[in-house]
Amino acid sequence: MATSAKRKPYSCEVCELPFATRSDLKRHVRSHTGEKPYSCQLCGSSFSENSSLKVHMRIHTGEKPFSCQVCGSTFSENSNLKRHLRMHTGERPFTCKICDSAFSENGHLKIHMRTHTGEKPFSCDECESAFSSHSSLKRHMRIHTGEKPYSCNVCGFTSSQDFSLKNHMRRHTGEKPFTCQICGTAFAWMSTLKTHMKTHLAGEFDCQLERV
Repeated sequence: MATSAKRKPYSCEVCELPFATRSDLKRHVRSHTGEKPYSCQLCGSSFSENSSLKVHMRIHTGEKPFSCQVCGSTFSENSNLKRHLRMHTGERPFTCKICDSAFSENGHLKIHMRTHTGEKPFSCDECESAFSSHSSLKRHMRIHTGEKPYSCNVCGFTSSQDFSLKNHMRRHTGEKPFTCQICGTAFAWMSTLKTHMKTHLAGEFDCQLERV
């Protein structure tokens, strides 16, 4: 303990965390005071550290110095590159302690945890429906606004939800990803497969089915 105190002789008066240099302590104290002395001259955003301001400035300059060696994608922050690389490696370091589900980002784990806690912090101002994530609220709001941002480039079909467009596109591509495990018949939509399965449950194993 004495050796550690010599190496880090500067302590925070608020939380007693030790630091090796006075400048490190000064930066840390801003986490308690909320002081943000570094300001962007273009948009007025302020930061507690100069390094954070430098990273922020890349939003304005468009600078992206961190490159993915796999696909060539570029990023303004090294942390964003690290998150991106998990797409290629499949790494999921953030694990739910309740059900063992794993995620590539801590933010995704936090949203997942709300399925266990029941927390729904995002509320609709129009109908008071509540959601566990902001993205879910955003999708819901399209019910009220009528916005349909997803458009088919073949026939012009529009939808408020991306999954609805994906389902629609199978009409054009002929893709049939849902397969009956009993007879091998394939379908474009899960709902059609469920209807088909009833023929097996009813004992009608000679399926005379209309291909979708």
